[in-house]
Amino acid sequence: MNPTRRTVLVAATAAALAPALPEVAAAAPRSGAATPPYASYWYPDSFPAGSPGPGVTWRSLRNWRAADDADLAFNAASVPLAPRFTPTPANTTARTGQARVQALVSFGPTSANPSQGAATADHYALTHWSYLDELVFWGGSAGEGLILAPNAPVVDAAHRHGVPVLGNVFLPPVAYGGQLQWTRDLVRKDASGHCPLADRLVAVAAAYGFDGWFVNAETGGGNTALGSAMLGFVQELKTLAAARGQRVTWYDAMTVNGTVSWQGALNSQNEAFFQAADDMFVDFRWSAGTLAASGTRADRLGRGRYALWAGVDVESNGSGTPVDWDAMVPAGKTHTTSIGFYRPEWTRNHLPADRRAPEDFHAADDRFWSGRSLDPSRPDPADPWRAPAVSVADRSTVTSLPFASVFNTGHGLRWYEEGAVTSDRPWNHLGLQDRLPARRWVVRTSGQRPAVSFDFADAWRGGNSVLVAGALDGPAEVDLYATRLPIAVNTVVELTYRGEAGKVNVELAVATGEPTTAGTAPPYTYLPVNPDNEACRVKTVNGWQTARLALTGLSGTVHALGVRLTAGAGPVRWRLGGIAVRDTVTTPSAPSGARVTAANGGDLRLAWHAAPGTVRHYTLHRLLPDGTRRFLGATGQCAFFAAALEPEQQEKAARFELRAVGELYNASAPVTVTHPW
Repeated sequence: MNPTRRTVLVAATAAALAPALPEVAAAAPRSGAATPPYASYWYPDSFPAGSPGPGVTWRSLRNWRAADDADLAFNAASVPLAPRFTPTPANTTARTGQARVQALVSFGPTSANPSQGAATADHYALTHWSYLDELVFWGGSAGEGLILAPNAPVVDAAHRHGVPVLGNVFLPPVAYGGQLQWTRDLVRKDASGHCPLADRLVAVAAAYGFDGWFVNAETGGGNTALGSAMLGFVQELKTLAAARGQRVTWYDAMTVNGTVSWQGALNSQNEAFFQAADDMFVDFRWSAGTLAASGTRADRLGRGRYALWAGVDVESNGSGTPVDWDAMVPAGKTHTTSIGFYRPEWTRNHLPADRRAPEDFHAADDRFWSGRSLDPSRPDPADPWRAPAVSVADRSTVTSLPFASVFNTGHGLRWYEEGAVTSDRPWNHLGLQDRLPARRWVVRTSGQRPAVSFDFADAWRGGNSVLVAGALDGPAEVDLYATRLPIAVNTVVELTYRGEAGKVNVELAVATGEPTTAGTAPPYTYLPVNPDNEACRVKTVNGWQTARLALTGLSGTVHALGVRLTAGAGPVRWRLGGIAVRDTVTTPSAPSGARVTAANGGDLRLAWHAAPGTVRHYTLHRLLPDGTRRFLGATGQCAFFAAALEPEQQEKAARFELRAVGELYNASAPVTVTHPW
């Protein structure tokens, strides 16, 4: 990667992302057994001269063993990679089977990046997974570590949406502290002629539950012998990775002669590395001519042009970045290559400190992924930013029952349970993110288009709801999910919603077939959501209504779900808090073996054995002496770190309740853990 075109990761990454971290993450680990768990990072083997900085731990990948990894339970993903399908595109310009999208994202600094979220809503809560085909957990620095394993929240959120996640191997330029010895450490062979660290990388990905590695060798000064050794390393890594269902992506930096020379193309200088890997990220200096030649070369090799990610550096200007889109994803022609976004978390990072509320972030992120129209079904042809929704068809993983979503984006200002606030602390944890609507937001109306957004002022569960606000002077149809859900005689759909202003008539929109052509509406059937409908049952809890509708008269497969809203005069504010499709309800089994594994004052590490069956996540509440329950957190893992707890109401011991939460957000019986003060 051209050093003049990116942030120096040695220092600037930590500085840029520091506001997103809780106080404990910014401090050095305290003495005692109960230290906060962080995302893992390593050097290949040898360390820099001197001593690590505050809060930094130097580790050698060569010495890593899963059995010795004290934070593995906090960092291992719990969600397998979901299969996904491509529905009929939302517009006539989005393609299937052509350009794919990769993103290189730094979710936090290399060191002190929390394993299980943090006490702040200011976080890059990526939600537009439906356009992504590969996510790289970007980072690494000469002073902290070069090899990064993605933390569990990122992997769980990505896998829930069918997106593979790669760890990052970053060998930095000499100008930024890179040492050629680290490259030699990585590719070194043992007495049997194998590369031990290739095996170790594959073992890490298997233990942590992510999908492979992005290899970025940018340390200059090498020679042909080192280039040959690196090629052998990548070949062995790919062979070992493929045997475990993992992937390897190569970055266009080191050439076959061992020097670092960014080509901006697939050519004789990097073809061998491309052939050794699954994909290649083409450096930003590409041109229309070099991309065209690269695509032709990849086709001729039998690899296919879409195995090339053409780099688009959006770190500085985001959706304001000038890009020669017609060189990569031309309109009206076959796409030339795939797209590789470098640092799309600009959508968060560019916001000033006083405008980093979740709504501000999502507005910028929707602009980036959906385009200026903020409606994938109606791209703005005059928009200079060709958003992924314009060129790439969205995908979905909603294929089996039960399916439920409370539209949780993975961060919030408070935590809600059945419409009541059970924690007033801001939070983020991407692993709690739901499968989210892909087409945000497709709205069809003959009147004024209402605004549709994730809103954080109220929620049924989690941290947010979907808010529809506006004049609503004509019926408005909002697409929610493309699905492949079977309909049985007892299949029902549940909607949880509330109105805040203006009277709104609600109908559930259900399509049992695909649209006739791209860009047209699904063939919806509309089911009234009101007590006058004999197939509808409504109950109210904390101001939220939950309507249960039998799919009477429908059969086959649900292909799409949405809502149609009709109002009288005046503006409306209407919230959607949850949706579920089910035929049966099974109460989750409780976890077992819950215990405190380490304590340091009010800092506790807890662990338990997984509940049998399918578990969405686990919740931990504190049970106070007066009988009230306080939400402490939730996680998909079987371990949890609780920080800075104190005795309350003259209690002699703290009591905790642990529950498993199922796919329908129904909870198991509680398991109680007691910790004496």
